[in-house]
Amino acid sequence: MTKPAPGTTPAPSSTAGNDHTAVERLLDRAVTEGGVPGILAEARTGDLRWFGSAGVADTEAGGARLPEHRFRIGSITKTFVAVVVLQLVSERKLSLGDTVAHLLPGAVGGNGHDGSKIAVRQLLNHTSGVFDYTRDQDALSQRESYSPEQLVQIAMSHPADFEPGAGWAYSNTNYVLAGMIVERVTGRELADEIAQRITQPLGLDGTCLPRGNDQSIRGPHSRHYTKLHQPDPGAEIYDVTEMDPTPFWAAGGMISTAGDLNEFFGELLSGRLLPAEQQRAMFTTVATENWIPRTTYGLGVSSVTLPGGTTAWGMGGAIFGSWSYAYGTRDGKRFITTNVNGDWTTGGWDDPIGIFTDVLRAELCASDRR
Repeated sequence: MTKPAPGTTPAPSSTAGNDHTAVERLLDRAVTEGGVPGILAEARTGDLRWFGSAGVADTEAGGARLPEHRFRIGSITKTFVAVVVLQLVSERKLSLGDTVAHLLPGAVGGNGHDGSKIAVRQLLNHTSGVFDYTRDQDALSQRESYSPEQLVQIAMSHPADFEPGAGWAYSNTNYVLAGMIVERVTGRELADEIAQRITQPLGLDGTCLPRGNDQSIRGPHSRHYTKLHQPDPGAEIYDVTEMDPTPFWAAGGMISTAGDLNEFFGELLSGRLLPAEQQRAMFTTVATENWIPRTTYGLGVSSVTLPGGTTAWGMGGAIFGSWSYAYGTRDGKRFITTNVNGDWTTGGWDDPIGIFTDVLRAELCASDRR
């Protein structure tokens, strides 16, 4: 792989009045010390926008990562799905107390799983105890594509993690079930509901949930690279830009841009996507266990307390070849989205989350903006 060249690139709407020097240095370090192929960040402060990048979009052809570049957003998909569910709740088409057994009869059962005891709220905040199907990588390598029902069946073949409500464990199965509930309640594809309710009204032209097994990233985008979680610094690197999204779907299959994510979260955090009751429900959090340090989790959103005490709100996402963080202030007025087009790091960071946390500190904590 060719060695990426560092260097930040300002967005056309960048303003000199906002100092992002500390973030710029971190982007360069992510490439020169962290070893990522390329990294981009877009910040939003009110109506002001700033964009920076380092490294390359393509390790063979080169080229800078650009504001219009689309990338796979992994678990940030969960926030979009949770908004759709909560809008349906506000429309009285379901409630957070409805059980999975009521909404999806026969889908969840066996090995300690009991859909009659699991509420929609427990799916959205990961207190259901449902096994995470992505922990069974052998089962996920048995076929070309997967239906949501097949992903749930993988989970049901394993013991439940705990009784519903008795703990917290991040489970992608929860959001596959949430996506199935959306489709059952509306009679429409989840991709259509996300488009009609969120991306089209907000003008998020670079954001979508791929349909079926469409492996492409349509529109301008960077290449996505993975070492398949191999810790060896010399491990082989694979280009996974074209990838079957069906194993991820409602849990992590969406594609977006940094600018679109900033716009989406700005609208969400400021209360313009949900009525007040559902907004309160979304941002009512529970403690997390064995996840990212200093975090809490609501309904598809999380908070992270940064060193120094500042709390940021949003969501992160990891998928083969692409890691992202989209977090900002609770009022949505100050926000930053960061993405790397590789899923490994070297140097002093254990994984891209370390880079992202440092970027959040530099952007959101006044004492670190220097």
